[in-house]
Amino acid sequence: MSILDTPQAVGAGTGVTAREWRNLLISGAGFIAVGFIPLAFGGYVLQLAISIVMYAALATSWLLFSGPTNYIALSTAAFFGIGMYTVAGGIDLIPYPVLIAGAGLIGAALAAIVGLATLRVSGVYFVIFSLGLAELVRQIMTWLQHVLGTMSGLYVTIDRSEPMYFWQLLLLTAVVYLVGWWIGRSRLGFALRIIGNDELVAVHCGINTARAKVILFVISSAFASIAGALVAPRWGYVEPVVAFSPFVSFQVVIMALLGGTHRLWGPVLGVIPFVLLWEVISIEFPNQTTLLLGVCFLLIVYVIPNGIIGLIEDTWHRRKAAGGSAPGPLQRLLDASPGSVKNLLQRGKSRNA
Repeated sequence: MSILDTPQAVGAGTGVTAREWRNLLISGAGFIAVGFIPLAFGGYVLQLAISIVMYAALATSWLLFSGPTNYIALSTAAFFGIGMYTVAGGIDLIPYPVLIAGAGLIGAALAAIVGLATLRVSGVYFVIFSLGLAELVRQIMTWLQHVLGTMSGLYVTIDRSEPMYFWQLLLLTAVVYLVGWWIGRSRLGFALRIIGNDELVAVHCGINTARAKVILFVISSAFASIAGALVAPRWGYVEPVVAFSPFVSFQVVIMALLGGTHRLWGPVLGVIPFVLLWEVISIEFPNQTTLLLGVCFLLIVYVIPNGIIGLIEDTWHRRKAAGGSAPGPLQRLLDASPGSVKNLLQRGKSRNA
């Protein structure tokens, strides 16, 4: 019997500890505080804030699958573009809220098909396929536009204010974070961490690795499609080159790696500085963006492979080893993470008691 087939399967783990509730409430308060940004700022600052929350949603949703499994998925642009085209193609026929839900369902359906076909392979093979998926979908959409006689792209005209875009994307980010928190403390999340450590061991433990990976890939891709659906009206004009740009996939991966992939809130630490840095690069070096994107990727991989969170943790452990001081608020927060070893051991003892 698989771990995922037990009565205590996904969502039916042990009870939430007081510390986990406290950290969840702190995160909720943080999202509420960020929600006041449009009331305090406007113009250029608000535009940057919208970009930050959009990439925070994309990077966090990417982390749901790639973080625990260590599968580097470069398919974000494919599902992001599908969400944009779902809205662009149906905005004159279907209400916008329905299109947002439809974008998530279409993205989830495609992810299920792709996942069932490809997630039995791993390593570089999956990376190559995920990168080619966005290009494949882009070529299909280009062909469809040619057949339908709309080679100039599609316009999306919806009356939405900038604060509304910000709040919608912030709400999506909060939902992604909440789903990730729930998965992190479920048996599904535990199974995926075993897969990420050693997939062969996971198979011998009775884990249905293919099904676990497909489930998370579907959830992650659906959120990416919803993000594209929310952004489409703000961009106003949708065409394959823009909607399925590989830049989106690579930027999401870089942001997540910069922040750290072993904590759910890690991507946020990478999104904020990278969005600001990329804004400077786009303004000062508009003709070298591809080159500089590659340089950023190499620097992150070789200089800070564990991300900003890894630097914080390494610094703390060195200070603790040198001074032997009591853990501070930051270390207590890290220990309280659903994926921390300390937390998993405590849950194991409680179940055996």
